[in-house]
Amino acid sequence: MFSEEDLLPLSALQHLIFCERQCALIHIERLWAENVLTVQGNLMHDKVHEEKGIERSGVRIEHGMPLRSLKLGLSGKADVVEFHLEKDTGRGTWRPFPVEFKRGKPKRDASDEVQLCAQALCLEEMLDIEVTNGALFYGKTRRREDIDFDKALREKTILSAARLHELIKSGITPRAFYEPKCDSCSLLELCLPKIASKNPSAYLSRIIREAS
Repeated sequence: MFSEEDLLPLSALQHLIFCERQCALIHIERLWAENVLTVQGNLMHDKVHEEKGIERSGVRIEHGMPLRSLKLGLSGKADVVEFHLEKDTGRGTWRPFPVEFKRGKPKRDASDEVQLCAQALCLEEMLDIEVTNGALFYGKTRRREDIDFDKALREKTILSAARLHELIKSGITPRAFYEPKCDSCSLLELCLPKIASKNPSAYLSRIIREAS
């Protein structure tokens, strides 16, 4: 069980799964840089969080809901949490259904699913109720992808949260290795993975020769 002082940003899970070096640069070295992708993403999140709560038949919608889990050591905000009324329970239970908004399209890795599942685990701990599924909304496709919080995803999320704390506690930024996905990272010019992945002196000498 973590204390309030130990809580890390829930959003850091996505950084961790995308690239542990990126995660360390942001959350250990406190480096950040914007690109068009991060700006568009932030604008989408801000717009969603500014919306007021909505209630319609059988559904309550909360925007920018604070989340926390002392078990995972995470805190943050959910873009949207829909509370669906389940009348067949006999008690009129309101079942949470988290929805995370993403600027682009579904990713090859599981970072979005893990981030959403972490929100569900926070809701379960806070509200003492099972959260079985949620959804990811992608701005590029304009579609919601339903996500089931099955055993495998829950285990991956718990392990990812533990690894996040391990990485931050170590205070060590992993070495850079260039991959094609690096080109979309806003920290590309701070990380310099192409240089770090090679012999720096030889790489810089070749760049100078090509520029002359």
